[in-house]
Amino acid sequence: MMNQAGQNNAVFKGSKYRITVLSERLIRLEYHPEGKFLDEKTEFAINRNFPAFEYKVQQDGQFLQISTSYFVLTYKKEAPFSAAKFAPDANLKVTLVNTDKYWYFNHPEARNFGGSAISLDANGTNTKLSRGLYSTDGFASVDDSKSLIIDNDGFIIKPDDNNRVDTYLFMYRRDFGLCLKDYFHLTGKPALIPRYALGIWWNREKIYTDEDIKKIIHTFNKYKIPLSVVLLTDFWHIKDSRNLDKYKTGYTFNPGLFPDPFDFTNYLHERGVRVGLAIDPYEGIYPHELMYKEIKQELGLEGEKDKVIPFNAFDKKTLNVYFNKLISPLVHDGIDFFWIDYKKDLSTLKALDYYHYSDLFIKSNNRPLLLSRNTMSAAHRYPIHYSGETTVSWDTLNYLPAFNSSASNIGLSWWSHDVGGFKEGIEDSELYMRYVQFSTYSPIFRFAAKRGPYYKREPWLWDVKTFNVVRDYCSLRQRLIPYIYSEGYKYSNTGMPLVQPLYYTNPEVYDEPQYKNEYFFGTELLVSPITKKKDEIMNRVVQRIYLPKGMWYDFKTGKKFPGNKRYIAFYKDEDYPVFAKAGTIVPLSVFDENINVSNIPSKMEIHIFPGESNTYKLYEDDGVTKLYEKGYYTITTIDYNYMQNNYTLIIRPSEGKNGILPPTRDYVVRFRNTRQADDVVIYVDQSKADLEYETYQDDTDFIVSIKDAPTTKQLTINCKGKDIEIDAVRIINEDINSIISDLGIRTMLKERIAAIIFSKDLSIRKKRIMIRKLKKDGLSSLFIRMFLNLLEYISQL
Repeated sequence: MMNQAGQNNAVFKGSKYRITVLSERLIRLEYHPEGKFLDEKTEFAINRNFPAFEYKVQQDGQFLQISTSYFVLTYKKEAPFSAAKFAPDANLKVTLVNTDKYWYFNHPEARNFGGSAISLDANGTNTKLSRGLYSTDGFASVDDSKSLIIDNDGFIIKPDDNNRVDTYLFMYRRDFGLCLKDYFHLTGKPALIPRYALGIWWNREKIYTDEDIKKIIHTFNKYKIPLSVVLLTDFWHIKDSRNLDKYKTGYTFNPGLFPDPFDFTNYLHERGVRVGLAIDPYEGIYPHELMYKEIKQELGLEGEKDKVIPFNAFDKKTLNVYFNKLISPLVHDGIDFFWIDYKKDLSTLKALDYYHYSDLFIKSNNRPLLLSRNTMSAAHRYPIHYSGETTVSWDTLNYLPAFNSSASNIGLSWWSHDVGGFKEGIEDSELYMRYVQFSTYSPIFRFAAKRGPYYKREPWLWDVKTFNVVRDYCSLRQRLIPYIYSEGYKYSNTGMPLVQPLYYTNPEVYDEPQYKNEYFFGTELLVSPITKKKDEIMNRVVQRIYLPKGMWYDFKTGKKFPGNKRYIAFYKDEDYPVFAKAGTIVPLSVFDENINVSNIPSKMEIHIFPGESNTYKLYEDDGVTKLYEKGYYTITTIDYNYMQNNYTLIIRPSEGKNGILPPTRDYVVRFRNTRQADDVVIYVDQSKADLEYETYQDDTDFIVSIKDAPTTKQLTINCKGKDIEIDAVRIINEDINSIISDLGIRTMLKERIAAIIFSKDLSIRKKRIMIRKLKKDGLSSLFIRMFLNLLEYISQL
């Protein structure tokens, strides 16, 4: 007989055990020798009330069996959860339905793909990842036995019972999306970060004055590079002028550097730049703090000698003075968020993150934001995650894409890495460019480096080519904010990670190192990051790419790639392998006069890729406050209805409230890989529009540019014509021809090389022989080796 469960009524309890079936896929397993079970929230589990579901139960005085459509649990009542010598004979066993797989207590879970880490600054690319939720076994467990506890007043307390066993078991088979749904229901939804955090950050370990920061903003803007966030390291507060490493902890602006903090933050805010401060309370509260006397009085220490007051994140009085006397004044001075740069112990870091996000102390309508190392327990509630002081190297860059992807296995998306690397290594223009390009398609884009005159993170300090490439990608990042913010909303609202590894859809590539770094960036884009140096002779990176089923387009050039294939492609410094599937819709902003501003844009460019119909939902709110929780947001639905010679784009508000968007908006609709239409008709609601617009061809794209379209009404663009789509499938010969064209060798010799390489009558073996023979005609050994490598690549296709 089927039973109906919901609101914690699927609970099976004995004198030493309690088993709670929370969903068809999720079980809570508790054991305590004295029958003490925990009902309070923990740092991990904050919501154990799940919707109703069906299950079966059979039990007698000795055994318990519980079944759902995903698992069958069998348990010998009152027995400890320890595994038997032979796993099938374990006291507790959970079998995955319709498979030969089963879980038992202390199961090694060897097929787990890994989760994340506290940071990377301890072990770098050798960092061991925690266990995640994604496993080819189809199950994963999380130990909550030692977690911090949240009492009924919302305060965190340390557990004092080492005998408690408390484990959550996810049994999901191949339904990883449903596993994440249960996980976020249990642990809380990911936070929706402020919109400005998706822009470009500046973070250098330098002793800045307020005038220095103003000059940096001026220089960024002079070179037309957007900047959204300035993050100050611990030199912003009072230090010992004779020993700058003294006083790591501080809460009072150094008046010699920042004489008027409010005026300083106001200056930045007027220019669209937000401010974050590094905070590390480890050393306590020093007597030189501006609020020190008031803090002594509040703590009842008036009669005592002035000395450092210890910091204790688990003491309510300390927390009160920390927030009311130290943090709140900084917020009143206009500080937007804090970087909790605390390293001593993980428990205190967890408490700091929790309280900085909690309404217990932060009384603000603005949504909170932190930069902090990963606390390793439902850390998605406290973004952004700081990966630490990474080394400047190609090895570090090569490690980051897979690291970001693995973090999705435990529900994390908002990782922030040092663009260019933080310390040591060699400053290399190519590495710097590839870091910037990777960061353009990463959750957070934060320039950072250690103190020292020879770390170059300023784009204008590099050569002209590097500067131009970096500026272009910085601008692209700022333009991508509408897309990334909409994807961030999906992550917050549904739990769909912003970064998803390719192995979610194609598990077979997990064991292929050349494709393991590929990832989906939101729902619309696929990235194959470049993480190795180029071939100096051909002046290009040789990139191996796997594209899943479907038709794909290079996001920059629009070249067409049939999917379910492996490719070898060649990329110049300015190019980067990002792909959009047929029907992809990507909304971009168009810069206003203030390029730093990341607010809702009044001008947008929408990229539409042909081949399939699609719908994209553009999410927008004020980007800063919590008003979106009360319905103050707008979702604009963008419908692309594709037919080969007749396609329509419909832009319409579909959810939320009016007044969020500007009353009118300029649209540049870029139909990619599309010829100019013979006929274009524009409607507002059901009537032909009396709007100013123009149409034109831009290389391989067809543009419809519309002025002052109302945002509260439906805008429809209908295009008709013959053979509209440009059907230019990418072929490797184009890449090789481009390589030959750029080489510094005699033109006549180039023609002979091309005749050999592109010959349809010669075998690969014969082509190799003929290329080698060109040595007698003056072709150097370096170029011969390069062309032999190219022939090797061709032979692999």
